Amino acid sequence: MTVVSLRIDNQEEQLIKEYAKANNISVSALFRNAVLEKIEDEIDLSLYNQAMSEHKENPQSISFEDMLKELAD
Repeated sequence: MTVVSLRIDNQEEQLIKEYAKANNISVSALFRNAVLEKIEDEIDLSLYNQAMSEHKENPQSISFEDMLKELAD
């Protein structure tokens, strides 16, 4: 397992520790979860932008009922 260090001031440290304690998680888990969520959010946004770009090039729509039928097959 790798150790990562970062520099924060005392006020930020206190805020982070209090937040982690209030949520009953370790500071390590808090940072790990926050970073992984940020990465996932950026991946999701990138996929959304790609899908929207493809849709603009070839706009197609489908009704909700047709989508349900397609998903049921």
